[in-house]
Amino acid sequence: MAFAFDNTEYLLELLIEKKVIDDKQLKEAWKIVSTASGQLNIIDALIELKYVNDDKILLVLAKAYGMEMFDLKTFEMPREVLDFVPPDIVKQYHVLPVMLEDGTLTVAMSDPTDIDTIDSLRYLLRCNVEAVVAGKDQIELRINHYFGAIDENVDSFLKNIDDADMVEDSLLEETKEGESETDNDAPIIRLVSLLILEAFKKRASDIHLEPLVNKFRVRYRIDGVLIEVEGPPKYLQANIVSRLKIMANLDITEKRVPQDGRIHIKLLGKEIDLRVSTIPTSHGESIVMRILDKSSVLIDISTLGFMGDDINKINKIISMPDGVFLVTGPTGSGKTTSLYSFLNSVNEPTKKIITVEDPIEYHLDGINQVQVQAGVGMTFGRALKAMMRQSPNIIMVGEIRDIETATIAINAALTGHLVFSTLHTNDAPGAIMRMIDIGIKPFLVASSVNAVMAQRLVRKICKKCAKPYTPADDELRYLNLSRKHFSDVDLFKGTGCSDCSNTGYKGRMGIYEIFIVTNEIQELIFKNVSSFEIRQFARKAGMKTLREDGIRKIMMGLTTINEVIRTTIADTE
Repeated sequence: MAFAFDNTEYLLELLIEKKVIDDKQLKEAWKIVSTASGQLNIIDALIELKYVNDDKILLVLAKAYGMEMFDLKTFEMPREVLDFVPPDIVKQYHVLPVMLEDGTLTVAMSDPTDIDTIDSLRYLLRCNVEAVVAGKDQIELRINHYFGAIDENVDSFLKNIDDADMVEDSLLEETKEGESETDNDAPIIRLVSLLILEAFKKRASDIHLEPLVNKFRVRYRIDGVLIEVEGPPKYLQANIVSRLKIMANLDITEKRVPQDGRIHIKLLGKEIDLRVSTIPTSHGESIVMRILDKSSVLIDISTLGFMGDDINKINKIISMPDGVFLVTGPTGSGKTTSLYSFLNSVNEPTKKIITVEDPIEYHLDGINQVQVQAGVGMTFGRALKAMMRQSPNIIMVGEIRDIETATIAINAALTGHLVFSTLHTNDAPGAIMRMIDIGIKPFLVASSVNAVMAQRLVRKICKKCAKPYTPADDELRYLNLSRKHFSDVDLFKGTGCSDCSNTGYKGRMGIYEIFIVTNEIQELIFKNVSSFEIRQFARKAGMKTLREDGIRKIMMGLTTINEVIRTTIADTE
């Protein structure tokens, strides 16, 4: 086997200096080289004459470069050390991780003069890297032993998935600069790409990768409900996590603290962003990826699930020249989608719109969007103060969280600006008390807030497998309705089919509670009455509650009783 070494003259000097060979042996080797017509180099000739061997050469070079000679034959690498370096890096640089102590990684390499590899590893792994020397054959054997089986394991797993052959070339395009195209053939890359592709095809909003004791669980959140799918083998966990962290430009060596990143890909002809979040758990790093489809945000208000009377109310609210319009609901209830749709409706060349968000989930054409960056002092409050000097017509604040943000938003509304924002409250009237609890005086809340909309998302019945059904007594009791209430309509339920993955549901829609701050409501706020009293008055004045809007949509055959019960609380008089 030819021994590759760039500086042959230096190596020969070392061999003679260390008395591994003498001048006579060197002359004999040169004679063989001269008769070989360029087919043999001097080092190979010395090896052929058995004056030296690979181990002797490595030992001489290791001592010259101050490195230790390492015997891999009897050394067992700890699993945590092997998991520290992604397999694609191991194979690309032909190094073997052997020790990890005090933040310093020791790797075995066959060429102690290859300083460039050590520098590259330090950059990629973001840690100190030291090298020991081992035979090339030993390293190759151990790489195949510890990492070579991954290809077969992944291929075996992919065979059990029907759509494994549909992984697109566009999805395999690398987001990390400098990675070679041949890496796209790596099975781990195919596996990670497939997990993303399958989630997108199933209309998932999130991908959850969760390390458990004996398994690596994969779940997709589809229409708001987590559904477990077949996961890869547990021993591929570290490889998958490392791959995703590389794609999201995260620190692959940091496993003790949470990290956040982003992956941008083009999938099935659509621009997709994946918002990646990692958190350390007792059995490894858990990863959640939020799938942000840029094409899904530019939707018309009429497609969100509003009834005709509600659309009229919304259009009237968002056409006002000033005031605050709040959207409330728990995380994942579609508040951002609603706000973006409202902004899209009022977005026109004659209006300047600025948003401040954390994070910016979608980029909207024609709208100035500001990203909150607390690390550099760019808070909601500071961003809002700067925005006011930009003379906007409409402002969107991602969330009102504190007195500073609330005060600036209220002042903006009182000085002729239309302000959109969100709060976390259970119902729409509760937002009034929430603003007062934050520290805003009741008369300012009454004077500035035009309306509040609470919302939830319910799953829609799959049209392909929808069948009429008769509700059970328990379902009616939970809704506090008699069977006569549904006597004139047919209720439907999905039975499950291939189109809806046998769930009976496909897609989601909103149910809404729209609370208009009238003159009478303003008087109640001035008097600082309770949220319950305000809610009672609003209901008597005609406000439909979340549950009442849900019942309307049950009667129209759009959703089911179970969905409305699941997402709403019982109405109280």
